[in-house]
Amino acid sequence: MTLTFISNYINHHQIPFSDCLYAALGDGYHFVQTEPMDEERKEMGWQTDLHVLPYLVCAYEQPELVNRLLLESDVVIFGGCEDQEMIQPRLLLKKLTFRYSERIYREGQWKFVSPRGLKQKYHDHIRFRKAPVYLLCAGGYVASDFRLIHAYPDKMFRWGYFPVLKTYPYDDCHEKRKQNAVPVILWAGRFITLKHPEAALWLMKELKEAGYVCRLRMIGGGPLEEDLKQQVERMDIADSVEFCGFQKPDQVRASMEEADIHLFTSDYKEGWGAVLNEAMNSGCAVVANQAIGAVPYLIQDGVNGYVYPNGNLETMKKRVCALLKDRDLRLQMGQSAYETIRNEWNPQTAAERLLDVCQQLLSAGGQKGRVFISSDLHLPEEGPMSKAPIQSPGFWN
Repeated sequence: MTLTFISNYINHHQIPFSDCLYAALGDGYHFVQTEPMDEERKEMGWQTDLHVLPYLVCAYEQPELVNRLLLESDVVIFGGCEDQEMIQPRLLLKKLTFRYSERIYREGQWKFVSPRGLKQKYHDHIRFRKAPVYLLCAGGYVASDFRLIHAYPDKMFRWGYFPVLKTYPYDDCHEKRKQNAVPVILWAGRFITLKHPEAALWLMKELKEAGYVCRLRMIGGGPLEEDLKQQVERMDIADSVEFCGFQKPDQVRASMEEADIHLFTSDYKEGWGAVLNEAMNSGCAVVANQAIGAVPYLIQDGVNGYVYPNGNLETMKKRVCALLKDRDLRLQMGQSAYETIRNEWNPQTAAERLLDVCQQLLSAGGQKGRVFISSDLHLPEEGPMSKAPIQSPGFWN
């Protein structure tokens, strides 16, 4: 089997998955990068030495090779690439193809009624509904968005992002947490509106007024940074909040392994949120907004993390308080979170399941586009490459 994955650029969230595909397919696997990484991502420590990746091809350096790969590969995955000049020739050949997508209506499903938008969606997606084109849903609400436009009927799989899987004796991770003088709450991400870092500061103010003793570490930076620091002073919580700046991915993981609670406050515009994978893999007890794309797939509320309704900060506070009061609960929830990533939502499992489904589709006549996932394929019940359920975020979300 030959498989080509095309995206805007490769990063530390995609390399582990690509490494697994390369281990399975050797020279039959290629990752096509369509553009150089932007400076903001480089400053966040996402830069990768491209020369050490044997499967990487840069479209802007080897266009002829890329065109051949897109037309001749048994399977092509388009993710993070919206260049229709690259995508359409493959689709018109009716060769097995996957679209890898986050939400198309992040600002609200009401936008699907736009005639202009529907015309574009027809051209990009709907007209291929009977072709051998399948959708990898990178987020719990993706399938609902695409169902609105009647695209990929019964051809949508659970999917996501798969950062590096770290395995270690679980007690080793908790040894670091035992050294915390007070419980540590971690928030990590860019300081931008959709991620709502201000919610973490509101929480600390509430906790301090209620008599809780804990510490908040804020990893990241961005346009809201100065305003957040001013809020900390106004709220009189400077003694409980630490701004750590941007950290490289391995430093973020080290911070997660020390933290007791990971707080994830983004809204519906957060397509996936790979920081959730990383926090769970690090054994953190997670409290996350239900609006985040990864949450419906990764978290079972009350089992391997806590979920709160979008915008409901009081419920968020109650969940955090429950964890602060009960160290055993924090450890138990963190253990379950770790096992979710170790046992299912990891690069190796995702690669194995994807290749299995690709082989089934190729063997069952998937090139003709008549294979539907509920009746023709053997799929896992949960996790990567299981059938994506229709989970509506609500018409205005």
